[in-house]
Amino acid sequence: MNRIIGREQELNMLQEYTGSGKGEFIALFGRRRVGKTSLIRYFFQDKFDFFATGILDGNKKDQEDVFYDALKQSGYSGTKPQNWKEAFDALGTILERKKRKKRCVVFIDELPCFDTEHSGFVKHFGDFWNRKASWYDNLVLIVCGSATSWMIHNIIDNKGGLHNRITHEMHLRPFNLYQTEQYLSFRGGKWDRLSILQLYMALGGIPYYYSLLNIHKSASENIDALFFEHDAPLRNEYHRLFKSLYRNPDRYLDIVEMLAKNKQGLSRNEIAEKLGIKSGRSLTLWLENLIQCDLVSLSSNSGKKNSGIYRLTDFYCHFYLTFCNGTISDKSYWKHTINTPMQNTWYGLAFERVCLFHIEEIIQALHLDSILTYYYSWRSRKTSPGAQIDLIIDRADGIVTLCEMKYSRGDYKQDADESRQLANRISDFMEETKIRKAVQTTLITTYGLQKNLHADDYQRILTLNDLFIITDK
Repeated sequence: MNRIIGREQELNMLQEYTGSGKGEFIALFGRRRVGKTSLIRYFFQDKFDFFATGILDGNKKDQEDVFYDALKQSGYSGTKPQNWKEAFDALGTILERKKRKKRCVVFIDELPCFDTEHSGFVKHFGDFWNRKASWYDNLVLIVCGSATSWMIHNIIDNKGGLHNRITHEMHLRPFNLYQTEQYLSFRGGKWDRLSILQLYMALGGIPYYYSLLNIHKSASENIDALFFEHDAPLRNEYHRLFKSLYRNPDRYLDIVEMLAKNKQGLSRNEIAEKLGIKSGRSLTLWLENLIQCDLVSLSSNSGKKNSGIYRLTDFYCHFYLTFCNGTISDKSYWKHTINTPMQNTWYGLAFERVCLFHIEEIIQALHLDSILTYYYSWRSRKTSPGAQIDLIIDRADGIVTLCEMKYSRGDYKQDADESRQLANRISDFMEETKIRKAVQTTLITTYGLQKNLHADDYQRILTLNDLFIITDK
């Protein structure tokens, strides 16, 4: 099998869990295409005592048939089960034969697909674990699913027969820049870090998307091939993504598309107002599910409880919604728009999102990882349009660090207008928050800062290399 790159922490966790000497029930979840199945298959080298995978969009009969086929491949020779109780009883007979093995590994992939309407799947699965599987000290049961919200509500946070039965939950998250560079280097890619950053802005940290790259082409040529050429492989991925994550994706699509149009993010009340609904339990569930699926993030607004700014943080979704709306017919569109204001503006906004995804790296690069820190965003409630600072690091040493994020193809040049705007934002922030700590400013940019009359606006400078560092997270 192909080697797994960038998942050392997860592989070490699996090594620890499988070596525990006791029965284990592991729930693995994460966004579509993030590499869940590949991780499990690689770790166990496809040596499963039972393996079944659900069928996306399959009906009850489809799911029962594929489970029965998996039973037969694992040595079951009885009659075909007529319901999920009988199916899990059949799986129990397989476990009984394996009880003297050092380790018996059962892997059920895309578990949410098996839970068709009125099938009773979750109830019988819980009964199977409690009545049979949990009694085997040699069993490692791994369940996996892209429908993250289903996995959390029905397995991890189950209030019925599976309540508190999971021994370990694993959330497989998208790659950061360091992991992405590792993966691309393993594949033989020779792109510099600016090119990797540009690819990351469009693809995010999704390993499967990087597997589609042509290592002999430039970043812009690959973006054209993936998004704008005829039959481009990522043109139809957007709706498939949401269909795999949510059974009723319409409201989730509404929220994501709304956030894509608001670069500064939206508060909960603003989202409710734009949706034309009350800010109640349903909205809470939709927002929580989007966060759990790594599509949306919530940052505290000025550190205040129950306040926050929601942003679309899935890079692929943001790129798709901005450029793949069906009006672009040029199959070399990205290459033809290099250095245009449109593309440069896009990169500027995308770079801010990259920085917000790499806050731990920023804290470490600033050598603040050894002290207590809190980070949050701030939006003015008085100025119009509202001044905003996307990243503030509140430090236990009596200093508040305000971070400005600026994309540039060379050293960034701070001009008089930006210097004045920065001064106004700092002034508004200090006045409205009544902050009593010293305020420092940090510029996060690609290469560095040109020396001019306004370069002293920043006390610290971080560059692209600082976002590629290894962290302990």
